Amino acid sequence: MSDSQIDRRSFVKNLGLLATAMLISPKSGKSFVNKNSSPNIIFILADDLGYGDLGSYGQTKIKTPNLDKMAQEGLRFTSAYSGSPVCAPSRNCLMTGQHTGHTTVRQNKSDLTDDRVPLLPEDTTVAEILKKAGYVTGMIGKWGLGEPGTSGEPNKKGFDYFFGYLNQNHAHYYYPEFLYRNTEKVFYDDNKNGKRGTYSYDLFEKEALDFIDMNKTKPFFLYLPFTTPHAELLVPEDSLNEYKGKFIEDKPFKNNEKSGYATQMTPHAAYAAMITRMDRGIGQIFEKLKTLGLDENTIVFFSSDNGPSDAGGIDAEFFNSAGPLRGAKHDLYEGGIRVPSIVRWPGVVEPGTTSELPWAFCDFLPTVADLVKINSPEEIDGISILPEILSKNKVKREYLYWEIKVGNKNFLQAVRIGNWKAIRSNPESPVELYNLSIDLAEKNNVADKHPDIIDKAIKLFEESHFESKHWPMPRVKNRPSSK
Repeated sequence: MSDSQIDRRSFVKNLGLLATAMLISPKSGKSFVNKNSSPNIIFILADDLGYGDLGSYGQTKIKTPNLDKMAQEGLRFTSAYSGSPVCAPSRNCLMTGQHTGHTTVRQNKSDLTDDRVPLLPEDTTVAEILKKAGYVTGMIGKWGLGEPGTSGEPNKKGFDYFFGYLNQNHAHYYYPEFLYRNTEKVFYDDNKNGKRGTYSYDLFEKEALDFIDMNKTKPFFLYLPFTTPHAELLVPEDSLNEYKGKFIEDKPFKNNEKSGYATQMTPHAAYAAMITRMDRGIGQIFEKLKTLGLDENTIVFFSSDNGPSDAGGIDAEFFNSAGPLRGAKHDLYEGGIRVPSIVRWPGVVEPGTTSELPWAFCDFLPTVADLVKINSPEEIDGISILPEILSKNKVKREYLYWEIKVGNKNFLQAVRIGNWKAIRSNPESPVELYNLSIDLAEKNNVADKHPDIIDKAIKLFEESHFESKHWPMPRVKNRPSSK
């Protein structure tokens, strides 16, 4: 790490601490004094929700009134990014503050063993640092960063309480025969032998409300990685009825026997209903905070783990789920990694505001550390965006970086430098370059016109990648070129 990076992080951290002590609204000049130096923190994570799937981001077919209200009452980011275009590494970035050039988990399965790679004992999570700061920590939903008995189990990574899915493939199914409560299995007999009784999302919603109730007198961190709207496309009839017959394009979907996914016979209606059901549950969480008098002392984040998918009969094109962006899940184009992101904290975050600040999941850990006035681990890539959240002071960063290995040949890398976005499909491929300020859809590759930016991007590609035994970079035979 360079001295300039250390100085920059120290400056941002000190600025954030000052803002936390006395917050000033840039519009009204009104001062907000933080009543509690340890605010409750909730992070709600949707699964495969696209940039364009919320009303506040342009969606017209799916009803999301509570998330739209959250945006009206808080700060909406227009250039927020996930940690990766797929599930497990994206969540690794969120938990540890590292980008995928450094994370332990960089794909959903190891290239070396074909097994899932767990977080290691030396991987410090946001839950671990908050627990040391006196927080009660809970995680309800989909984990995906450690199988039973491994070093990556949630209870070994800082969470006092865990309820949900450990295995991310298991999390694809909404009527499971069992879930985990901490390290013990909880069985649901009404879901055996193909029966559909207990809907897992409803359990998560109830568990979240109960967790808030049980910990209302102490500072808590609640991580809610919901599985909605990841395939399979299934939702209880009371939600499905709201959309039945609304989409004339809705056609019966033939189940994919290879994937094992099931779906309602009206997949468009099911997809919309799943998102609206999650939105309703998020509204319940806000009502619970208000009822308990916790609303003004709780900061709530909402985002998605990556871009929209086409698995299990999902029709992202029909819903314009990626909005104006190119690509989807698995891509390092904007549609695969740019995600909706909203932050709400009544009386502190200026309502109805937007920010164009580019930030990614690796920034969550240092932001939270800044918020509660504790030190971040040294080996992280993220920076605190707290000044941007609280008082709209501008946060500056040098770049954002992503990588993912796809099969044996493609090793995708992308870097954003200001408004420039550089992408290459493997170390020997030409680098593509896009100016996001005028080409959000990444249609016009201008690499040949800006060799200086290409050289900088290649240097960052090389510097940002630390070799992983599970996902090795292909050997470079020829130096990359923009031609």
